[in-house]
Amino acid sequence: MCTTCQATPLVRRDMLKLLAAGLAAGGAAGLAGPAVAAAADATALTPDEAIAALKSGNQRFVDDPELCTLKLAEQRKGVSGHQAPWATIIGCADSRVAPELVFGGHGLGELFVARNAGNLVDTATMGTVEYGAAVLGSPLIVVLAHTSCGAVSAACKVVEDNATFPGSIGPMINPILPAAISARGEPGDYVDNAAKASAMRTAEQLTTASHVIGDLAAAGKLKVVAAIYDLETGVVSWL
Repeated sequence: MCTTCQATPLVRRDMLKLLAAGLAAGGAAGLAGPAVAAAADATALTPDEAIAALKSGNQRFVDDPELCTLKLAEQRKGVSGHQAPWATIIGCADSRVAPELVFGGHGLGELFVARNAGNLVDTATMGTVEYGAAVLGSPLIVVLAHTSCGAVSAACKVVEDNATFPGSIGPMINPILPAAISARGEPGDYVDNAAKASAMRTAEQLTTASHVIGDLAAAGKLKVVAAIYDLETGVVSWL
């Protein structure tokens, strides 16, 4: 894992200050319910602060992508007994879209990441993001699509050409088909338009399909957003 040599104040120094303030505040920063983390265990970042940290990190990734090695042994020791991630990312399994790097080179314990082809939400992924939000106190969920996505391209081929795929690939991309249908005929790149539509559809469904996520979002303790990463430019656009 790598990071920029000079991380932004919010992501490094100020985030630690905010976390320290949360520790001092005791129960004030905690999430309600017996199964959630104690206030002293969760990040003190708000959903908007978490989004700002991801945006500034992606800007660093685009503007100054020179990376240096983190002191991983120190990081590992610091988080070995506890984690307090400040953002949850549902990303694609594509090897070119590593959220920790795309968002500026984050280290151990910062991002709670679930990845699969097409950045979809099945039972395992739903349980993962619910755990991140309700138990670990992560205030933000990002459904991160990317350009030229293979899973989305396959769904588009099903819609356009009635294509079929072997094994479990067909059932896997079924949830993308509604987005592929809705994006058909729109100006611009068909696959990228479908990827955006699928990410936004998934983000919207998270708050309705999960009462855990929906309740936290309604209480203002959690935000669910969609974004798309451009493989060529490195830029994350927020949908």
